[in-house]
Amino acid sequence: MHDIWNPWHGCIKCSEGCQHCYMYYLDRIHNNTDSSVIKKTGTFRYPLSKRRDGRYKVQSGEMLRVCMTSDFFVDGADAWRAEAWEIMRQRPDVKFFLLTKRPERVREHLPHDWEDGWDHIFFNVTCENQKRADERIPILLDLPFKHKGIMCAPLIGEIHIEKYLASDQIEQVVCGGENYDGARPCHFDWVRHLREECMAHNVTFCFIETGTVFIKDGKRYHIPQKRIQAEMAYKSGMSFVGKPMHWRLTDRMGIPIPEHELYVPHFGKNCEKCGSKLICNGCSDCGKCTPSSQTDVAPPM
Repeated sequence: MHDIWNPWHGCIKCSEGCQHCYMYYLDRIHNNTDSSVIKKTGTFRYPLSKRRDGRYKVQSGEMLRVCMTSDFFVDGADAWRAEAWEIMRQRPDVKFFLLTKRPERVREHLPHDWEDGWDHIFFNVTCENQKRADERIPILLDLPFKHKGIMCAPLIGEIHIEKYLASDQIEQVVCGGENYDGARPCHFDWVRHLREECMAHNVTFCFIETGTVFIKDGKRYHIPQKRIQAEMAYKSGMSFVGKPMHWRLTDRMGIPIPEHELYVPHFGKNCEKCGSKLICNGCSDCGKCTPSSQTDVAPPM
C-alpha cells in the first residue's frame, strides 16, 4: 500500500491487544518467519525514494502510516530510529502517522531538537481496553507533539475516554474490531459509546471495521472478510467528522507549501463504502480490487 512505511519489521508482544497480533498471523501463513525478531527492511528509505523524473514517489501532503508491522518505539529498533527521524526531517511536506503501545519510551527517544514537536508528525497510542487507555493516554497527553490521536484497535473491551478528550489535545479517535485467529468479539455498543464521547468534544471519530466477530443487538456475527467488515462499519454511520486538524507542511527550507500544491486523495468505486475512507490516503490504483463475496452473514446497519 502506498500509504504505509515499514522501516523495520517484527515486534515483541507487550499487552492484551497483542495476543492475536495480525502481523504474527500473516507472517505465519506467508513465510513462517519469527515475528519477534526485529529487522530493518528494504523499504527503510521509502519516503525519500524518487521517480525517474526526479519527483518523490510520496507526494507532498500525503500521510504515511509508520511501522504497521512493528512499533516505532520497540527497543529492538533503537539502533535505527535516529536515522528514521532524519528521513522524516527531510520530508516536512509529508504527514507521518506514528502509533505505539510503548509511550513510556517516547520521551527519551525523540530527536535532540524536538522541542514542542514537529508540525508534520501525528502521534497516536493504542488503547485496546480501559486498562491500557488509563495507562497510555495520560502519558500521551504529557508528551510534546503537535498532533495527537488514539487508536482503539483491536477494541476488545468497553472504553471510556471522555476525561481525556476534555484536555482538548486529542484530534482523532479510530476504532475497529479484531481479526484473524482467535479474534475476540467487538460490541457495537462499545463503538457507539466512544462515538458519543467524541461527538461531545467535537473530536473526529472513525469506525474502520467490525472485526471478525461482531456483537450487535444481542446477536453474534462472523465476518471474516475485511472488505465486508469495512463496509458494515461505513453503513453503521458511526464515523463523525469533528474539528479539523491544521497542518503546517513546508519544503526543506521551511517555506509553507500552498494548499493547491498538496496531494488530494482520489477514491475508486470500492472505496466509497469503506469505513477507512475518512482517514485514508486514497486509492493507490494497484488494480487488486475484486468483488467481495456475499456469503458472510453481516449485521444490518
